[in-house]
Amino acid sequence: MHLNALGIVCADIEASLGFYRLLGVPFEDYDPEVGHYSADLGNGFRLMLDTHDIARAFIDGFEPPRGNDQLTLAVEVEAPEAVDALFAEVVAAGHPAVREPFDAFWGQRYATVADPDGNAVDLYAALG
Repeated sequence: MHLNALGIVCADIEASLGFYRLLGVPFEDYDPEVGHYSADLGNGFRLMLDTHDIARAFIDGFEPPRGNDQLTLAVEVEAPEAVDALFAEVVAAGHPAVREPFDAFWGQRYATVADPDGNAVDLYAALG
């Protein structure tokens, strides 16, 4: 047994696909007829996005979620200055800034943005 996928239910799947592509996730192009997307992140792990309609198809009494403060995603980039550049690119594309880039006491350049559904996504790189 091994954990091999993370799924996110999306209010606007086209916006979510665009957001996660900015972070380097290789999702297929948006197709209004498709409600489920899956992208291989390497090492056998996948990120999956589903529309609310897909969720309704298999979850009785589905209620659309809005963000989740108990779970965050994290994206490692190659260098501290890349955190600032990616943060600026994501925010310039219209996605909310949650935490501006800063040098964390645990030795990383760190920032947080939100995906279109309000889920926190941390951006980080080792300092020095």
